[in-house]
Amino acid sequence: MINIYETEFRKADLNLLVVFAALMRERSVTRAAAALHLSQGATSAALGRLRGLFGDELFTRTRSGIVPTPRAVELARRIEPALGLIHGAVTDRDRFDAATAQRTFTLGMSDDLEAALLPRLLAATAGLPGIRLAVRQASRNTVADMIDRGEVDLGVAAAPAHGADHRSRELFVSGYTCVFNPRLLPLQTPITWDDYLAHPHLLISYEGRRGIVDDLLEAQGLHRRVIASTTHFAGAALQLATLPALATLPTHAATVYADTLGLTATAPPLKMPQYTVSAIWHGTATDDPAHVWLRRLVDEATRRNTRSEEEVHQRPHDWRASLPSLNEQQSEEDERA
Repeated sequence: MINIYETEFRKADLNLLVVFAALMRERSVTRAAAALHLSQGATSAALGRLRGLFGDELFTRTRSGIVPTPRAVELARRIEPALGLIHGAVTDRDRFDAATAQRTFTLGMSDDLEAALLPRLLAATAGLPGIRLAVRQASRNTVADMIDRGEVDLGVAAAPAHGADHRSRELFVSGYTCVFNPRLLPLQTPITWDDYLAHPHLLISYEGRRGIVDDLLEAQGLHRRVIASTTHFAGAALQLATLPALATLPTHAATVYADTLGLTATAPPLKMPQYTVSAIWHGTATDDPAHVWLRRLVDEATRRNTRSEEEVHQRPHDWRASLPSLNEQQSEEDERA
C-alpha cells in the first residue's frame, strides 16, 4: 500500500510541513525560524518551496507578521493532526506528554470567562515549563471563525454558534449575580426591589444602550438608572471600587471580582435566565493527543470545587474556587447585562 504514495512523496520534502506548522503557529518567519533553530533565510526559502508545492501564497505579510490565506487554514486542519500521528509513530509515543512538551495553546473567550478560568488554568500548568497559554478575545459569534482561521485552538463561549465541521462540549451553567461595594452601598442581602431600582447601575453592553436587565425590567413596566456603560465586565467591576453603584454580571465572573475587589454578591430581585457555557473546537483536532489534553485541562478547570448559583449567593465573600454546573443560554447579547 505504501507504493501508492511513493510517487507523490518524492515530489515533496516532508520537512517542509514542519516549517508550515511553525509558520501557522508563530505567525512570523523570524519566530518560526527561532522555534525550528533555522536561519531566517532558510525558513523563507522553505516558505517559497511550500508556495510552489501547494500553488498558493499561503501567507501574506502584514506589519505585525504574516497571515495565513484561506488555503493555508484549510491545509493546517489536515497537516497538523497528521504531523502528530507521524511524531507518535516515529517516537513510538502516540500521546502528548505535557511535562516535556514545548507548546503554546491559544484559547478564545470573553473577559468574564477569562477571569473565571485563566487563574485555574495557570495554576494547573504552573509545573509544566514548556506549556504556554494565550487568550484572545472572542464571543459566541466570532469564536468559530477564529477556530477556522487557525487563530485559536479551543473556544469557550455561551452557546457558541458553529457549523458542521466543529465539535462542542458543555462545560457549566451560569446565571447572573448583582455586585456592589458594601463600603459605599451598605445594603442588605439579598438585595430588595426598592434598593435595586433606587441606586444607579453600570451597564455592560456591546452597543452601550441596554442589556438583558433592561429588557426584563421593561417587561414588568420598570426601569433602572444607568449612569455609565462599558463593553468589558472587568471594567465595570473595577469601577465599583470607588463608585456607589450596582452591576449585574455573569455569576462565574461576579464571584471572582467580588472576592478580588472585596465586593458583595447577591441574587438580583428579578428572575433571570441561566445559560450553558461550552467548549468548541474544529473536528479535525478531536483525536489529536495534545488537543485532548487541552480539553481535559479546561474540563478540570470548570469542574473543580463547583457550587450552585444558590450557594454562591448564600456565601457572598468566599468564592475564588466557585463555578456553577450545566444548562442553557439565549444569546451573546443576553449575557451582557
